[in-house]
Amino acid sequence: MQRRQWLAGALIFVTAGAWAKPIRPLVEVWKDPLCGCCKDWVAHMEKAGFDVRVHETGNADARKRLGIPGKLGSCHTASVGGYALEGHVPAREVQRLLKEKPLAVGLAVPGMPVGSPGMDGPAYGNRRDPHDVLLVKADGHSMVYQSYR
Repeated sequence: MQRRQWLAGALIFVTAGAWAKPIRPLVEVWKDPLCGCCKDWVAHMEKAGFDVRVHETGNADARKRLGIPGKLGSCHTASVGGYALEGHVPAREVQRLLKEKPLAVGLAVPGMPVGSPGMDGPAYGNRRDPHDVLLVKADGHSMVYQSYR
């Protein structure tokens, strides 16, 4: 009987930490060390509940390694939960991606559209340009995942 009680107590002790602190997804980012909008995007992701690890090495190699076509490129590349993120993808769409788990490489916001996370705020005159978040497929094709108008 004492062995069962000890095992039950050990199990409760081990799992108590998991209940005490929710797991925050880790976003790993590759960016240029001098890019300010990338830093703003990182802050956006942290505010939305993600842990972020930044590599100040540029992102061309990461983009290629993670399977994002060059034509969808932007100023930073990231990975989270087995998916690639290219550019100023809103945290809301990343959360949706992780919940829905589609068969895809990841999400991309090509270029640097004003009004997207990290490209928003007073420095940009609070302007919001229409843009799309694209779901990138393994064959390199993409489709609109969410439009921002």
